[in-house]
Amino acid sequence: MLSGQAGTPARGGGTVPTQAEDGTDPRRWKALWVTLVAGFMSLLDVTIVAVALPSMQRDLHTTAPAIQWVVSGYALAFALVLVTAGRVGDAVGRRRVFLVALAAFVLCSAAAGAAPSITWLVAARLAQGVAAGCLAPQNSALIQQMFRGAERGRAFGLFGATVGISSAVGPVVGGLILALADGPQGWRWIFYVNVPVGAVALLLGIRLLPRTAPGRRERLDVVGVALLGCGVLALMLPLVLAESGGVRRLWWLFLVGPAFLWAFAHWEQRVAAREGRPLLDPRLLTTTRGYAAGAAIATLYFVGFSGVWLVFALYYQNGLDYSPLRSGLAVTPFALGSALAAALAGRLVDRLGRVLTVCGLAAVALGLGGTALILRLAPTGLAAWITVPALFLGGLGSGCVISPNVTMTLRDVPVRMAGAAGGALQTGQRLGGSIGTAALPGLFYLVLASGHHDYRTAVATAVGLGIVPVACALALAVHDWHRDHRARKEPCPPEVSHSHLHAGQG
Repeated sequence: MLSGQAGTPARGGGTVPTQAEDGTDPRRWKALWVTLVAGFMSLLDVTIVAVALPSMQRDLHTTAPAIQWVVSGYALAFALVLVTAGRVGDAVGRRRVFLVALAAFVLCSAAAGAAPSITWLVAARLAQGVAAGCLAPQNSALIQQMFRGAERGRAFGLFGATVGISSAVGPVVGGLILALADGPQGWRWIFYVNVPVGAVALLLGIRLLPRTAPGRRERLDVVGVALLGCGVLALMLPLVLAESGGVRRLWWLFLVGPAFLWAFAHWEQRVAAREGRPLLDPRLLTTTRGYAAGAAIATLYFVGFSGVWLVFALYYQNGLDYSPLRSGLAVTPFALGSALAAALAGRLVDRLGRVLTVCGLAAVALGLGGTALILRLAPTGLAAWITVPALFLGGLGSGCVISPNVTMTLRDVPVRMAGAAGGALQTGQRLGGSIGTAALPGLFYLVLASGHHDYRTAVATAVGLGIVPVACALALAVHDWHRDHRARKEPCPPEVSHSHLHAGQG
């Protein structure tokens, strides 16, 4: 049995944290901050680059479709590897995968910043996306591994705040970096800034992240990897290429993608029935409390949540001639509200449960609805100021959605499956985000073209459409809340527990 001392000697010097007598790691909170910083960087890079695309295009003398791959290539590579990377982390050790992925992310960031051509830059971004996709599922899995009870809820609260804030502040941070690094090559600092931050996080991760004994060697479900990868690629590729006509040219992939995902689900059921090790155990969806509903809520929410940021950027920058920094600052109240609520929600989720998500989704719908109405009716010169209360309300709601939903989705997942489960959850979020970032700006441009460049109508319509998936997530959350309420009133005999699924947990 491991001792409760601070650490044991590690190869190459330093110490490796050991477990305390209660089974928790004594350095778990310090280790958590290392993972959150790394996760913040990887998620921030989904949106931060968008504000620098025009200057990249000018400096690299390339076309708009080519430069779009700097954003879409990263998002695509990120989503493709999430589940597989989570499963690999479960098998060979999350610490090992986390550190290797973080080192690769730092190197790829440096390569992207030094890119002499668009080909080099896109290749670096694809590799950076793969590294980020390998990094992301280890974050939630390490929380499952390091924390227990109420502490796990607070840790997931901080993790959820990181997810929400990183998406919301991307345009602000990108605009601020461009403003500080003024000049023709200023965009390169959007990538270079990851290098020192990532290097420090890597050194601290080597010292603080818990080392666990390797599990038994298992064969990777290669067929499952291929089927899931083809399904996600088929669904996401037309969306990430939407601005260059990808939906129109590749619409047939929307038929191919579900076919691959059906084949993936069927194959995973066969592997599980044969007592094998599937890439994503089907019992996570069928017998793990809260997982299926939570994953669906996250996917629906990110359709609306991710898409509205591009719509706001288009409205403020193209319609009102705001700078990238000013455009980002105009939506900062949402990020502030999200940060405040997420940390508090992580402490309340164990007490309130799904009702917290229900209230949060309702607040987001009201906040976005109020913002859309104000932008449609208020004088344009006052729009950024008048929308502050509505955006702040939406941010408070978002903070009560993302972190509690992550907690309730993953809290009953066996630790041995935590990586794959977290990867699948984030894959749904990435897929939902891709749908939103393609559909809502597309509607914005459609209304703009048909309404004699009426920017106010275009932004109100697009943000209003973003409320629809949020409302669907709200309906699903209400249903799940009622189901949990009924289940708590009914006695559950011990023989119907999920012990068969949780065997080997720890």
